Amino acid sequence: MSDDDDMQDFFAEQTRWVGAGGESELDPSMPPRPPRSRRELRKHRRKKQRSRVVKIVVAVFVLAAVIGGGWFLYSNLSAARDKVQVSRTQAPDYPGPGSGSVEFTVENGQNSVQIGDSLTKAGIVKSSVAFQQAVTNSGLQDQLQPGTFELRYRMSADDVVKILTDSTKATGFLVVNPGERSSAVIEQAAKLSGIDKSEFDKIVKAKGKGILPSEAKGSFEGWLQPGNYNVKGKKSASAILKEMVDKRIEHLDSLEVPTGSKREEILIISSIIEGEVNQSSYYGKVSRVIQNRLARNMPLGMDSVVAYGNNVAPRALTRAMLNDGKNPYNSRIQKGLPPTPISQAGDTAINAAMHPEDGDWLYFVTVNLDTGETKFTADQAEFQKYAKEYEAWEAKN
Repeated sequence: MSDDDDMQDFFAEQTRWVGAGGESELDPSMPPRPPRSRRELRKHRRKKQRSRVVKIVVAVFVLAAVIGGGWFLYSNLSAARDKVQVSRTQAPDYPGPGSGSVEFTVENGQNSVQIGDSLTKAGIVKSSVAFQQAVTNSGLQDQLQPGTFELRYRMSADDVVKILTDSTKATGFLVVNPGERSSAVIEQAAKLSGIDKSEFDKIVKAKGKGILPSEAKGSFEGWLQPGNYNVKGKKSASAILKEMVDKRIEHLDSLEVPTGSKREEILIISSIIEGEVNQSSYYGKVSRVIQNRLARNMPLGMDSVVAYGNNVAPRALTRAMLNDGKNPYNSRIQKGLPPTPISQAGDTAINAAMHPEDGDWLYFVTVNLDTGETKFTADQAEFQKYAKEYEAWEAKN
């Protein structure tokens, strides 16, 4: 472009101005103001070129956005189309009902793909895809149960899904519940695994050597993590107990429970909390009562602890048991915490043991065992009143 062309463009773009006292206003009667010099002309040319560059860059960005958006839409539509196409495709499947008998185990945490692959490999379903489609069609993706199931060879995928989502048909899995004693857990582990209980007893008698941490002081009580375990697939009592203890330690670490003797103390307190009330809303208060009594050097007076020492349920306690001063678990007589936990505490009780509620309570009574209603007080006379309220309930029930 020549300087003359630039000058014509410049004239065409100028607004007609007149200045008066430093002001500027539009005056259509005046001709365009010409540039005063070639320098101003070159400045105008550079400005115009920059404007063109900006317009080109903006156009490129707009074009890229349109193309990108189109590709995104196309990709998503293609994915949706493929998904619809897959759902319409009939995967290879057996008509059922199948024949023979086969045990099939679903491990904790397995998804439908992993289960489907194992079912196909075992000859139970014709294809993993058929099983996955059956799970999706049933809407039971989150209800596949861990455990060992009795199935047949060459079953239809739909029939298999019905069985694997029915918890009543699952066997072989040990369920450890919060508040359960280790003796009950071990007895059930032996029964489900088929391993003689004497093998477990040997390990218990040896104080869990090589399995328990030192702070457990040779007792499995409190150190078996609540949850589900495939004990039928284990070959030894040691492997079963080690898995539960290892998971317990890992879980306590995740809850940030202090280590060493403090960890054992928290497990003891939380197990007492589990045994004393059946509503988690009271856990923090019970924890505070325990702390308040320990601070005053008072016996805990917890019947759940006395019952544990006699291997009976709290309601089966006798007067002789309550008066037995030789029992180290007789919390009506002995001061301080019992020697070990009295059960496998759950997360809520453990957190309550670490973070008791604020209060001056020293006594509590569950006045209704059906509803679990529990009353707390710092006054002994009021405690006696609550105790009579419980006795009245017990007399009616």
